[in-house]
Formats: sequence, structure tokens, C-alpha cells
Amino acid sequence: MSVVFTRVDDRLGAFALRTLDPEADAPLLHGWVTHPKAAFWLMQDADEAQVIEEYRRIAAHPHHDAYLGLWRGSPAFLAERYDPANVELVGLYDHQPGDVGMHFLCAPAGNPVHGFTRAVIRTVMAWLFADPATRRVVVEPDVRNTAVHALNAAVGFEVVGPIAKPEKDALLSVCTRAQFEAAAEHAGHTAAAESAAATRPEGAPA
Repeated sequence: MSVVFTRVDDRLGAFALRTLDPEADAPLLHGWVTHPKAAFWLMQDADEAQVIEEYRRIAAHPHHDAYLGLWRGSPAFLAERYDPANVELVGLYDHQPGDVGMHFLCAPAGNPVHGFTRAVIRTVMAWLFADPATRRVVVEPDVRNTAVHALNAAVGFEVVGPIAKPEKDALLSVCTRAQFEAAAEHAGHTAAAESAAATRPEGAPA
């Protein structure tokens, strides 16, 4: 199990992605994918053996990969990368060269950290765009998953429209490298403005 990508968030610190071991990581992943908050992951009724089988299948697939995400060195999220021309979206959208598909799942948290999920998706997007061959990231969350739609918009995704998949009605969205970079720059300016407002002496001009 080796680390393939690292990113330091200005507020939340070190994030990383490492290769996933289906057998060793299965007990942890089972708790994540069967948690009520992971309903849109579509593995609510899976037992540990089925989790191992699913991630063995992904590990063996030539167009699909899974990685365990770390926050400050501890497992905290799951990320999957796939080729949408061969997995998930075959024949369902206008594929372009350089398209990469993505899924991510944050671990259930007893004490949620403000901004954590957004930091995770920014880390995953930065990882995907670290490959110069990646031109667009493509996602297909459930149309009912409004929380993820908002997160996707915050990092630069543009909605293409609904598509019908065998397992769900999905909202196809895409994000170019330029859109992601523009969203990150905007987020940086917003954070700087909020920080300045928080530290401005009372009565000082805005």
C-alpha cells in the first residue's frame, strides 16, 4: 500500500491517497459503505465478503481504480477513478478524450469537521488533474443527492443533465481543468475575505 498523492489544505492540513487493499481494508470500508449516510453508494445491504469481492473486482479491472483517502495520516474517505468510455457511462453521454470519471465517499463522522467534505473533493479533483492527460472530470451522482450536487458546483462542475442508468437516475456533470482552477481561486479569495472580516477590529471599515 503506497501513497500516490498528497495535498495540504490551508485550513485542515494534510490529505493523501494510497492504494487500497481489498482484504485488509474491508472491515473499515464495510462500516463506511453500509452506514445510513452512504445510502447513495448503493451497498447498504452488503456484508464484509461482498465488500471484499467488489473491491477485488475494481482492483482487477483495467479501467477502474479505488484508493483510500487519509486525513492527517488516518483513513477518512474513499475515492474511485474510472474511464467513463468503458465503465459506468458507456453509451450514455458524449465522451471526449481526456475524460475521467470519479466517485468519492467520506467516512461517517461522530464529530463532523466544518469544511471537511469540501476539502476532500478538492483533494480528489487535484489528484485527478495532477495527471496531465486528464482534461475533464465526469460525475453521475443520484439526482436526489442534493448535497453532492452543491459540492460539485463549488469545485467547478457544470450540469449537463439527467441520464437514466440501470441502478439510478443520475445527474451528469462535468468539470474542466480551467473550471476547477477558477473555482479554487474563487474559494481562496472568499476564504481570505472571511479571514480578514473575522480579524478586523470592531468598528473598522469593511
